[in-house]
Amino acid sequence: MDTGTASFSLLELFRMGGVCMWPLTAFSIVAIAISLERIIYLIYHNLRIDDLGAQVAQLVADNDYKGAAEYLSGQSQRRMGARILSALVKRASPEKGAFNEHLTEKAVEIEATDCINSLEKGFNFLVAMGSLGPLTGFLGTVTGMIGAFRSIAEATEVNAQIVAGGIYEALVTTVYGLIVAIIAMVSHSILSSIVDRFTSNVEGTCSVLIANIADIRSSEKTP
Repeated sequence: MDTGTASFSLLELFRMGGVCMWPLTAFSIVAIAISLERIIYLIYHNLRIDDLGAQVAQLVADNDYKGAAEYLSGQSQRRMGARILSALVKRASPEKGAFNEHLTEKAVEIEATDCINSLEKGFNFLVAMGSLGPLTGFLGTVTGMIGAFRSIAEATEVNAQIVAGGIYEALVTTVYGLIVAIIAMVSHSILSSIVDRFTSNVEGTCSVLIANIADIRSSEKTP
């Protein structure tokens, strides 16, 4: 009995919200779907890079660039950090000639950008839903108030029941629009922080590794 009442109440809220509830519902579905898909994607891909960096640093210190490349290529495709470090090792390998720190950083940047872009797919849609939700809710507020004032204009006697429908529509769409925005922006904030942390770890690990390689290669040239 309670379940039926709750379902009826939700249906009534949707109906009272007016036509703007349709796009708001679509926005909420899109925001939730993208959030869940990105969460699964980020969980599936292992974003740790410190363990990879430590192992590669040891191999490079032993001048075993081939071993470092094989170690990274043997990692699971889920390890995005391995892709980035692999680009670094290939560029820094003695087979490429004299070590060029700038070119190595560029190779890392290109690979890292590609990885980060794949992690951030859909983030723009979350931002869009976060903006469109309140705007659509506000549109529903305006149309609801228009309906309320139209009822007042057409009525011979004004009472609360005449304007209640329009005001109800205005309040429902406003609340729903804010809920959509909260879902989208909270999801975007959490997911962005995860990607930002990965980006920071990549920058730190690669910077240290490039500096170590530069020191090792320069010391090899010193008689």
